[in-house]
Amino acid sequence: MAAVYQKFTLGTTITTEQQAFFNQHGFIHFTNFIKPETVADIIKASEQVQQQWIDNKVEKINGVPVKYGKDLDGSPIVQRFAFINQHHAVLNEFTHDPRFQILLNLIGDGARLGTEEKDGMVFNHYVNGPESSFTKMGWHTDGLRDIFHGQRLNPMLNVGIHLSTLKPENGGLRILPGTHRQNLYQMLFRKKYFLDHDTDENEVAITPNAGDLTIHDGRLWHRVAQSTITGEASRRRVIYIPIIAGKFEPKNADSPTAFYQRFAGIIK
Repeated sequence: MAAVYQKFTLGTTITTEQQAFFNQHGFIHFTNFIKPETVADIIKASEQVQQQWIDNKVEKINGVPVKYGKDLDGSPIVQRFAFINQHHAVLNEFTHDPRFQILLNLIGDGARLGTEEKDGMVFNHYVNGPESSFTKMGWHTDGLRDIFHGQRLNPMLNVGIHLSTLKPENGGLRILPGTHRQNLYQMLFRKKYFLDHDTDENEVAITPNAGDLTIHDGRLWHRVAQSTITGEASRRRVIYIPIIAGKFEPKNADSPTAFYQRFAGIIK
């Protein structure tokens, strides 16, 4: 399956080749989307939000549980932030990068960046230490959320901005190319949602450099593999922002916690 993994450069438009690759495989990888100094600014902003949330004992953001954990020295950290773009000017400004508008063309008319919907900009911070509580995630599709909400399956893409350079041994995103074209039965029952962590012979390991951007279709089966490395070398950070089509459904401080998010120990 390695032959399906190509890396591209994002220009002023989505090229015919890039669109064809994405349509066939359900994912695409663009290199050097942001510069090292931007990566550093984003990480610094996340640390400032983290301290605010720890100090204020924030439990939920717009109904979405905050996932806390322990760093390598035992100090508390936030391992999964939802709607972090609404809590720091640097992160909010980043969502207005005009290149995100180019990416909307992968869906087409009516697409938008979901900064106020789903979980907004999600910031994941993984570290594999003795007290880590967020080191991996089992097989799942993002489209299951619409089904949980009793909605039709609307087009949704997940845009990942990678803030760490990864090799396969670092763990990270694993995908099953082409599964975005599966039928509903396969989407629901191909694997045991979040409980199945087994390696699939057809999976592809996404191996970004810090600053790269990836996109995967919300119907695509994927998982987050645990790092086989421990300690500081296992630390990895990634942002996800959804691209959405369909009815506009913003969340706010009064939004309820979704049923599946009550199982925060296994579900992102």
